[in-house]
Amino acid sequence: MKKLIGTSLLAALLFASCTPKAVATTTAPAAAASTSEQLAQGKTIFENSCKKCHGLPKPDDFTSVEWVGIMNSMAPKARLNDEQHQWVYDYIVSAKTK
Repeated sequence: MKKLIGTSLLAALLFASCTPKAVATTTAPAAAASTSEQLAQGKTIFENSCKKCHGLPKPDDFTSVEWVGIMNSMAPKARLNDEQHQWVYDYIVSAKTK
């Protein structure tokens, strides 16, 4: 039991320490601060860059928190810069049905 608790704690610490610092800036309030032009850019980048390799998931397929992890792993593969990464994330969060 102690081993299980220790392993769980270690995994949680490892996950938290591996999360990029940029994650703090990719929160829902940032989506509210985005301009409609930035959201349109995010949609265009999402549709064009992501569908090159796979089908487009619906924004509602994942939670906002799950999208952070997805974006952090996929943005480098799509060669998105930090600004494009933020625009795509903001678009996805804004496109989620309330």
